Amino acid sequence: MYTRHALVDTVLGEVTVVASDEAVVGVYFPHHWYMPAVDSLGTRVEVQGDALLEAARTQLTEYLGGDRTEFDLPTATNGNPLQEQVWAILREIPYGETTTYGEIAERLGDKALAQAVGQANGHNPISIIVPCHRVVGKSGKLTGYAGGLKRKQFLLELEEPEQLKAAKLF
Repeated sequence: MYTRHALVDTVLGEVTVVASDEAVVGVYFPHHWYMPAVDSLGTRVEVQGDALLEAARTQLTEYLGGDRTEFDLPTATNGNPLQEQVWAILREIPYGETTTYGEIAERLGDKALAQAVGQANGHNPISIIVPCHRVVGKSGKLTGYAGGLKRKQFLLELEEPEQLKAAKLF
């Protein structure tokens, strides 16, 4: 298994993108809540010369610039069964839409799982690409984000439909 990582400058600050073989396995912000130990990220490489890391940088830049609404990078996660279920649901949330922890828990068949859904959401290793920022509190309130609430707000505002943006002007 060839694991490596690179630092990528973005409008949200520097992110660490981790790849293992031919899949992106991590996207982490500085001070990320659940950042893995540096020695588990593999060799630090330059983005240039690594096709997968270059593609990840390009797609992240396009997304954060408002020029991309979906990612088509190969990804891999290694969570427990509940985490994998939650992360699969996150991948289904359309660009520009949000859901709640409770709604995801209901989809899993047990409304009481909302807190566990929150934990799984917070441990998502592939921030932005697996859109955990699209999950909000019951009242629509911004709640925890492993990369920080300011970043979550930026991502949600980036994805906000034009009609809603225009309505805020009046």
